[in-house]
Amino acid sequence: MKVSVIGASGRVGKAAAFCLAEESVVSDMVLLSREKSLDQIQGEALDMKDALAAKDIGVSITPSSNFEDMAGSKIVVITAGVPRTPDMTRMDLAIPNAKIVAQYSKLVAKYAPESIILVITNPVDVMTYVAYKASGFPRNRVIGLGNHLDSLRLKNLFAKQFNIHVSEVHTRIIGEHGEHMVLLLSSTSIGGILFKDFSQYQSLDVDAIIEKVKNAGSYVIDKKGATEYGPAFAVSNIVKTILNDEKRILTLTTYLDGEIYGTNDVCLGVPVKLGKNGVERIIKVNMSDDELKAFKVAAEVVKSSTQELMSKLPEELIN
Repeated sequence: MKVSVIGASGRVGKAAAFCLAEESVVSDMVLLSREKSLDQIQGEALDMKDALAAKDIGVSITPSSNFEDMAGSKIVVITAGVPRTPDMTRMDLAIPNAKIVAQYSKLVAKYAPESIILVITNPVDVMTYVAYKASGFPRNRVIGLGNHLDSLRLKNLFAKQFNIHVSEVHTRIIGEHGEHMVLLLSSTSIGGILFKDFSQYQSLDVDAIIEKVKNAGSYVIDKKGATEYGPAFAVSNIVKTILNDEKRILTLTTYLDGEIYGTNDVCLGVPVKLGKNGVERIIKVNMSDDELKAFKVAAEVVKSSTQELMSKLPEELIN
């Protein structure tokens, strides 16, 4: 299977590429960047191959600034964009990153028309909408990282809180990957038992937990300059699920057309069944009244931001 990573010279891009190269299901990896970063990704490719040799992995890695080289890719991962600083909101990145994502999405449509686009660039919900419109792909083949990483971070928090193995925690965050994320506490379970049946449920500070998840990325950026390993392994989860046709349910950004309580014409993080064709089914989940209210707020905020952004982009980029 062939996978291409656009923006492979960035910290998330190169970390994601290395994680993917370790997956036995990926046989051919293309690292794409602008011409000025070509030397860097050539070095990254050599460094990766040295590391992979230690694990007896023989994946082909091609560094390139020629976007024709993505031809034949099953998945194209878009990580390119303006890097976020601790004082920036995700929406501060919207206009410059939208132009980048739109341009690359058009190149994907030209050179890898049968591929699935996976958007990592922030603000990811809005950028997924941009990629969907710019590429002209069917919506099942344009997805965003969405709340998958948020949900993994939440699993870690609950595992620590309960002093239990992280695999025993089943929980999700949906909505916006950002300020208006929604914790589905009503369906969270620990070891197969609904969380609300635990004695700790009444004393849980849900608002504090949500704030920790919201600020997790900013905290890492403040400490080390960028998030790398978390997004990289989350990307690897998604790509492996698609290439192996695993039919897993992951919380990703996808275009909604009324499937979730009538929400339409917006890209949001929701549970989806993921397989070789991308999004095979959007899963409608039961929510508490508070969760549903928060989800509708997230939908309104992201839709408004998306419409405002789209009105500011040159028409040739999105049509």
